[in-house]
Amino acid sequence: MDVAPFEIRVSDDVLADLRARLERSRLLADSPHRPPSGMTATYLSDLVASWQALDWRSRERWLNAHPQFTAELADTTIHFAHLRSRDPDAPALLVMHGWPHTFALQLDFADLLDDFHVVVPSLPGFAFSSPYRSGLMTEVRLAGTMHTLMTDVLGYAAYLTYGEDVTANVNDLLAAQHPESVLGIVVTHAHFPTREERRDLAAPDERAFFARIAADHESAGAYGHVQATRPDTLAAALNDSPAGLVAWLAEKLAEWSDTPTDEPSAVEQRISRERILTEATIYWATQTIGSSFRPYYEGADTPAPIPATDVPAAVYIQRHEADYPESLARAHYRDLRVFERLPEGGHFTVAEVPGAMADRVRAFARELGLLRPHPPSASDH
Repeated sequence: MDVAPFEIRVSDDVLADLRARLERSRLLADSPHRPPSGMTATYLSDLVASWQALDWRSRERWLNAHPQFTAELADTTIHFAHLRSRDPDAPALLVMHGWPHTFALQLDFADLLDDFHVVVPSLPGFAFSSPYRSGLMTEVRLAGTMHTLMTDVLGYAAYLTYGEDVTANVNDLLAAQHPESVLGIVVTHAHFPTREERRDLAAPDERAFFARIAADHESAGAYGHVQATRPDTLAAALNDSPAGLVAWLAEKLAEWSDTPTDEPSAVEQRISRERILTEATIYWATQTIGSSFRPYYEGADTPAPIPATDVPAAVYIQRHEADYPESLARAHYRDLRVFERLPEGGHFTVAEVPGAMADRVRAFARELGLLRPHPPSASDH
């Protein structure tokens, strides 16, 4: 399959239009008696002002310093960063993102793994990857696309895999469906049984965990319900208003990150403002907020059962799921090499604590015998 070099270049006209719209933003005060959320009028005003002043060309240069490519598959054009190690025998690592972030938020983590060949794709319909041209965006289909990218396109007969959020189940599916190719699975969003499977759970801590998740979803899951049931109406508003777009994206980054306070600006202790605005600019320039909703209404958010896997697994429980029972992990990941409850790091684990997670991934790969004792430095593709 053909692979073509890719460089990000947002036109001057798009940037000028973005700044003009930001300048004309009509921002509201906080509603009285509003429920807690990851956004306030003050923080949104700060983000809008900072976005107007953002030096996008500097961010663009940083992004383009990571070798990027596109590949034509049968039903989508996949964009990906491919950071090759200088060591040709280094293990390959697939690093997948979820929603609302893009490939860009995973690059700080990838940069620390110069003893791996790291592949960071954009999911179909996110950033610079085209949506699927027909059919549904299911988790099974995403797993097939990612496996094809790693094997048929890039020629890696075997690889390690990591996914989070939308790609948590994709991660599990790759290990379950392609054990001959997946050397090991790195997990920060550990396997959830389906809703039907949860009815058969007997252990008190397992039932308590999912009861807590369900209770939290009552207030925290409204975004997903809207994206699953009224995606085009919401997308029309966010695609037209950059202030609305950054509010929608940053709210989730703030709510789901492992931050010590309820003040939304605390997210920047984990994910800098520059990184948040980079995500927003990518969504704005590519007009992909609408297609990024497809997993929520086409099936990826309502998973089918996933078989247990015998692939070696390292499970790191992120802070927002700190009460996840170890018994669930041991039932699904039958060759569980690591089970650790992280002291830091939330939903966007590798973006929030990239150094700590790079060390953990490296240690896991060493346990599997995949790394040499003294890793070489990275080089360009």
